[in-house]
Amino acid sequence: MRFLEDDEADDPILSVVNLIDLFLVVTGILMIVIVRNPLNPFSATDVTVIENPGQADMRITVKKGEELTRYESTGEIGEGGGIKAGVTYRLPDGRMVYVPEGAVPEPAPP
Repeated sequence: MRFLEDDEADDPILSVVNLIDLFLVVTGILMIVIVRNPLNPFSATDVTVIENPGQADMRITVKKGEELTRYESTGEIGEGGGIKAGVTYRLPDGRMVYVPEGAVPEPAPP
């Protein structure tokens, strides 16, 4: 009848200690999740996160240092207000040459 005399089984403090241990484990897991997040506020690296690429609800989040910038797609086709600045040509060897608009070619030396 030794188990009837055991007072430790009825001690309510033991269940509180077990709850504290559980909260410590949950807190540790949450800290690991924060550290592994690419947008972690404590990291010094620059990160770009693209959510739903190619979809109508695409979002781009850019982190440079401590600054976060979020760009959201409206799903509409963009329209520019600029003007044509020049022409780009691809040469046979793969190089790209940009020729500004209204550029006057220099005469070849004789």
